[in-house]
Amino acid sequence: MPNIVLFSGSSHHDLSQRVADRLGLELGKVITKKFSNQETIYAFVCITRPLAEDVYIIQSGCGEINDNLMELLIMINACKIASSSRVTAVIPCFPYARQDKKDKSRAPISAKLVANMLSVAGADHIITMDLHASQIQGFFDIAVDNLYAEPAVLQWIRENIPEWKNCIIVSISPVGGFALIHKERKKANEVDRMVLVGDVKDRVAILVDDMADTCGTICHAADKLISAGAIKVYAILTHGIFSGPAISRINSAPFEAVVVTNTIPQEEKMKQCPKIQVIDISMILAEAIRRTHNGESVSYLFSHVPL
Repeated sequence: MPNIVLFSGSSHHDLSQRVADRLGLELGKVITKKFSNQETIYAFVCITRPLAEDVYIIQSGCGEINDNLMELLIMINACKIASSSRVTAVIPCFPYARQDKKDKSRAPISAKLVANMLSVAGADHIITMDLHASQIQGFFDIAVDNLYAEPAVLQWIRENIPEWKNCIIVSISPVGGFALIHKERKKANEVDRMVLVGDVKDRVAILVDDMADTCGTICHAADKLISAGAIKVYAILTHGIFSGPAISRINSAPFEAVVVTNTIPQEEKMKQCPKIQVIDISMILAEAIRRTHNGESVSYLFSHVPL
């Protein structure tokens, strides 16, 4: 693949290396530093090849999110002012995606602000996965490819759940699924009331959602499904944030497994919770990069896992 450079931010170097290995590329050299007052990150991108390059920067919205977002913006700008022909930000987990609308008077729409900052920094294209709300794509005036973890998830279900033909998909969101968990929140990260709609008796229930943070919702839902007669409960999530009491809640919940993708690093969480399993999506990101670089359609990835 000529005329392409792949850089990794600080948030998820393992995923970046997997993508680079899949593409047969070496990651470009990046030196990141903080000033002593911790206010600003200085990211120096060492471009050793000709400047008219197709640049891809992989940085997920996890860990020290604000620092990592600022690092991404500076890296984009460093490449842009170095005359890179196109800069694509590959953001497996989009930061601030839950703040996609005004839920109260004078509340910010932070996802729109992040979109504006990425554009102003110089990004020409965004590749992300399972946005919390599809309308976030409309916040951008540049191309956005929102990839889906669904093909990899379906493959995992067939290979790892022996009773998959007796499964019922349970949606925590008001779309999709053959059963539905309706939830009402008091405030962020706190569910007030939950109602199960649908019959799960004597079935293997698979809870699906785009992300889990403190895991109060999915653990409450698991208890509800078991009490309604489900014989086993799995949770499959694209983005496993797992903050606060999440791990202790999962350990206490009646899950067979909580399955997430590696859009966010999970190594430390897996040590604390044996129920957590990970689906590798690096091949999807790598194929999206390859197809974008070669001017090919990425729509194939919406329903297929690259070989």
